[in-house]
Amino acid sequence: MNFKQIFSILFLVFSFSIAQSQKKNTNILVFTKTSAFRHKSIPDGIKFMNKMANRNNWSISFSEDSKDFNNENLKQFGVIVFLNTTGDLFETNQKQALQQYMANGNGFVGIHAASDTEKEWPWFTEMIGATFKSHPKVQDATLYVDKSSEHPAINHLNNVEVFKDEWYNFKKPVANHVNVLASLDESSYQGKKMDTKNHPITWFHHFNGGRVFYTGLGHTSEAYSDLRFEKMIKGAINWAAGLENVKLPSSKKWTNLFEGDPYKNWDVFIGAPHASVKGLNNVDPNSDGKNSKPLGLNNDPKKVFTFKKEKEENVLHISGEVYGALTSKQEYENYHLKLQFKWGEAVWEPRLLRKRDSGILYHCQGSNTAFWNVWMASQEFQVQESDVGDYYGLVNVLIDIPSEKKAGEKEFNYKKNGNLNPFSTLKRIPPNHCNKGLDNEKPHGEWNTLELICFEGTSLHIVNGKVVMALYNSKHKNPNNQIVPLTKGRIQIQSEAAEVYYKNVQIKSINKLPKKFIKQTK
Repeated sequence: MNFKQIFSILFLVFSFSIAQSQKKNTNILVFTKTSAFRHKSIPDGIKFMNKMANRNNWSISFSEDSKDFNNENLKQFGVIVFLNTTGDLFETNQKQALQQYMANGNGFVGIHAASDTEKEWPWFTEMIGATFKSHPKVQDATLYVDKSSEHPAINHLNNVEVFKDEWYNFKKPVANHVNVLASLDESSYQGKKMDTKNHPITWFHHFNGGRVFYTGLGHTSEAYSDLRFEKMIKGAINWAAGLENVKLPSSKKWTNLFEGDPYKNWDVFIGAPHASVKGLNNVDPNSDGKNSKPLGLNNDPKKVFTFKKEKEENVLHISGEVYGALTSKQEYENYHLKLQFKWGEAVWEPRLLRKRDSGILYHCQGSNTAFWNVWMASQEFQVQESDVGDYYGLVNVLIDIPSEKKAGEKEFNYKKNGNLNPFSTLKRIPPNHCNKGLDNEKPHGEWNTLELICFEGTSLHIVNGKVVMALYNSKHKNPNNQIVPLTKGRIQIQSEAAEVYYKNVQIKSINKLPKKFIKQTK
C-alpha cells in the first residue's frame, strides 16, 4: 500500500467521524421580537415550533431579546427562525453578528412578516429576497408550486394548492438570486396586488455562505394547524440546517447549466472596479480592484457577464473589465463538470502585461467577498494562458497533491505517483499553488474542453481529455477553527481582467471516479 492509498483511507475514516459528529440534534433559535405590528398568531407559532421540535428531536430556544445576537451566543445554533418579526430590531454590533452567523454557513428561515423586518437594512432585505409593502384582506388564494428542485419544503405539495392567508405584496420584484418554490395566482383573490404574472410567495437560496428560506405564509393562527404548512417548515429547517438537499443532477445524463434562461442557474457577483474603469460613478481613485467596495450581487452595470446566442446555444462572454464571478445558485457534491472555453483579445488593468487569467472555483463556501472582495473561499482549477489546470487554494483550504519541487526551483509540479505533499492557504509554508503536470491547452482563440471531477475529497483537473493534475483529501478550516473535509459547495467562473468565452457547461452526478481518468493517474 503506497502513501497515497494510506492518506485516502485515513481521509475516509476522518470524514466518517466528522459526519457522525454532525448528526447531533438540530439546534434552533426562534426569534419573535416586534417593534411594529405584532401578529396575534405568534403564540400559536411558538406552540407550533415547540411541537415540531419535540416530534423531530430538535433543540429549540425562543427569544425576543436582540442582545442574544452576538457571536458567542449564535455559535450554538444551526438555524435561526424569524417568526413574524417586524420593524427595526438590531444595533450595529447585532447586525454584524447576524452577518457573521450567515457567513459561517448557517441557516435562516423567515416566516411571513420576516420580510417586514429591518426594511432599511440593505443586507437584510437582500438576504430575505423581498421587502413587504402591502396586503389585501385575509382570503383564499391559488398557489402554483414549482417542484422541479425537489426542495424538501414543498415536495409534499401538489402542483396547485389553495391556502388561506394574508398575501404580501413587495416593494420591488422578488430578487433574481432566489429560487422560487411557489407563486400566487393574482386572479384567484381580491384586493391589493402587485399586478404581475409572476408573484413569488415562497423561495430559497444560498446567501453570503448561508442557506435562506422564506415563505409569505404564516399570518393566521389557523396556518399553524395546517399539516401542509407544518411539513413546509419542517423541510425548510432541515434544508437550512444542511440535513436535506435539493435535487441533484442526474447521473445518467448531462444537465446543461447554460440551457434555457442561464440566469436561472447562476448569480453574478461584481467586485471593486479598478481606478482605471470608465463610465461608472463613484469609482475609488485609489482602487487596485481588490481593496474597495464591491458592486455586489447581480449588479453588473458594465455587463462583465453576458450571454449571447450562437447557433441556438448560450455562450457566456466575460469582458474581464471588472473582477467578478458567475456563481452557481446551487451547491454540488460528487459530480463531473464539463465545459468549453476560449480566450478573447481584451485585457484590462491591473493585468495588462500579465497572462490572460480566469478560473473555475469549486467547493466554494462562505462570504462572497472572502478573497479580494469578490470570490469565495474555494479550491481552484486555474484557467490561465499556458497554465490551464494548475491548482490554487483561496482562503482557509487545504489539499494533498502528488508532486515534486526540483532542486533550484521555487514551485511544486504535479507528478503522477509522486510524494503526496500538502498545499494550504493557512500558512506560507506549505504553499497554496501547484503547477499542472503537462501542458495540453490549445492555441489562443481555439475552444478547449475542461473537465472537473470531484468525488469524496478527490478532484481531477482535465484539459482536452488529459488529466493534468489529481488532488486528494480536500479540507478547509471551518468557522470553529476545525480542519474538516471540504467535498461540496458552489461553483464560480471568474472574471479576472481578461476577455474569455465559456459554453456548453454541463454537469452530472457520479458515484465513483471514472475508470478512464483514474488510469491516467497511475
